[in-house]
Amino acid sequence: MVNAIEWKDGKVIILDQSKLPFEVTFVECTDYRQVAEGIKKLWIRGAPAIGIAAAMGLALGAQDIKANNLKEFKKGLEPIVDEMLSTRPTAVNIRWAVEKIRKFLRERRGESVNRLKELLIDEAKKILEEDIEVNKAIGKWGAELIKDGNTILTHCNAGALATGGYGTATAPMFVAREQGKNFEVIVDETRPVLQGARLTAWELMQKGIPVTLITDNTAGALMNMGEIDLVIVGTDRTARNGDVANKIGTYTVAVLCKEHKIPFYVAAPISSIDFSISSGKYIPIEERGPEEVTHIFGKCQIAPDGVKVRNIAFDVTPHKYVTAIITEKGIFRPKDIKKLTQKNVDLDEVRLKV
Repeated sequence: MVNAIEWKDGKVIILDQSKLPFEVTFVECTDYRQVAEGIKKLWIRGAPAIGIAAAMGLALGAQDIKANNLKEFKKGLEPIVDEMLSTRPTAVNIRWAVEKIRKFLRERRGESVNRLKELLIDEAKKILEEDIEVNKAIGKWGAELIKDGNTILTHCNAGALATGGYGTATAPMFVAREQGKNFEVIVDETRPVLQGARLTAWELMQKGIPVTLITDNTAGALMNMGEIDLVIVGTDRTARNGDVANKIGTYTVAVLCKEHKIPFYVAAPISSIDFSISSGKYIPIEERGPEEVTHIFGKCQIAPDGVKVRNIAFDVTPHKYVTAIITEKGIFRPKDIKKLTQKNVDLDEVRLKV
């Protein structure tokens, strides 16, 4: 499996996912503005992956800051921080990565500016490595939910391409496969950018997992025919009460699951849980340009000139539709994830028993 992002020879190397699966192209970013452009233009996407990209973008931009002391260095870093925060509003991981870097600088305030520049590179690499371990842990917990012979539905792409590696929603599938379980995956195409069709289907096929691609409006019919056993999706931001923001169309799938009594699971690294907001109504929802809807890959026009378009990139699924949330610490009911921030909590007592 190719890497979505890495630091190599003083550059941030990003796999241009907008060209997958037809072309594997890497962009060598030598300036933090290129990294920001890559996030905006979906060269790299997925909450964990763009958090890593933001951290690497900060480290990259920091190398060109001319400063004699920490105060000047931090002042020079702020425009880079602002650039990263302005890229995509819904995913909380960018802000999480920024705060992680700020905390790191506070803890290292005794270091020289040149040393801080080196350490920021190391910290960005560490964020990437830690994300992979988090995803493997999500896979271990989530694999318990998958039984031999199951058919799983997933929406959008929460695979290795959306993370540092291994994926979130796909991680339970990869682990279950390694455990010898036989199952199939149904992949929604995920209009309008087709992350399911282009990315998730491709990733699962690389792993030898049987995949069937469907149009977004087919899921309900398959549920009604009894052909789906469970749903696993990712998340770009989850509120303290368990409300989940994910790619547009996720809410529809969750409501259909409720109607058909199908478990709806969300794979959420703790870095994507925003404990500062009480519910999903406070999650900013990104709207993107009309050309993603009126054209396919910006080339083939499929709608009349001048038509009004709403291209809402994400929706919020209320916690009442979420069966459980899979984190690196275990599987929890939505109402219990807030306990992850509490001290002296026995997680064994809180975790969902599978």
